[in-house]
Amino acid sequence: MSGHQKKPDWFRIRYQKNEQSEKVSGLMERLHLNSVCQSAHCPNRPECWGEGTASFMILGEYCTRGCRFCAVKTRNNPPPPDPEEPGHLANAVSSLNLKYVVITSVTRDDLEDGGAAHFSECVSQVRKKNPGTLVETLIPDFGGRESPLKTVADSEPDVISHNVETVERLIPGVRDARAGYRSSLGVLRNARGISNGRIITKSGLMVGLGEAGEEVRKTMMDLLDAGVEILTIGQYLRPTPRHLPVEEFVAPQKFSDYRQMAYGLGFRYVASGPLVRSSYKAGEPFIKNLLHSRISR
Repeated sequence: MSGHQKKPDWFRIRYQKNEQSEKVSGLMERLHLNSVCQSAHCPNRPECWGEGTASFMILGEYCTRGCRFCAVKTRNNPPPPDPEEPGHLANAVSSLNLKYVVITSVTRDDLEDGGAAHFSECVSQVRKKNPGTLVETLIPDFGGRESPLKTVADSEPDVISHNVETVERLIPGVRDARAGYRSSLGVLRNARGISNGRIITKSGLMVGLGEAGEEVRKTMMDLLDAGVEILTIGQYLRPTPRHLPVEEFVAPQKFSDYRQMAYGLGFRYVASGPLVRSSYKAGEPFIKNLLHSRISR
């Protein structure tokens, strides 16, 4: 990886605050909740929050891994999970009247179950207080173990998401050494198997890190083989000078080509664009309809 690419003229992030996004931000602060939208410097915060979709990051603000693309803070021995967090989360979802919520987390290799029981409790309490809300869990790999994955699946989220992040060749230089391309595919395949296909599986891919188009296509095929139905593709953005440089600002037409490629291969829903992130437009009408049709079976 060599480049320090300058943002092209067509690539501009315009932050537009609105009443709903201010409400979300204030409530998270009052309830001591973390948002991956903030921690990951996501450019879509005002848009998503303004539409009533939010992503909450549980298990604290420190990750035990150090991926070279990620802005979340790292620490080998983070504080224990807050036992009041599931209740606070359920109250926040209720107060904001969210119809679709994404629950994600830092990776907690220091915990025996990787935080799976805490994940499960968060889903359960959100469901109890907000029975009409659709719940997506964006999970870590849990070290490749099936038991923690089953704990999360048994709490019955509507979607289990886990990101491969990049193409297989680039994984060693992008993700923490404890993460792996094949292990991530295994998480997605096992999530689908544990739920007998009832829970929808989803994954996300960053581009602009030096990948080739054929590698992106192969990644899509590997994800489909693992049973993934929903795919997001977005531009990698360097959060700080300490992180990996951007190798390429991928043109909008190429994102459109990737979208068409993914649909042609068989994905049920694809979000592909420069500012797309794994939780972007998570509550899109098509996804809601897909989930409701799955639930009614």
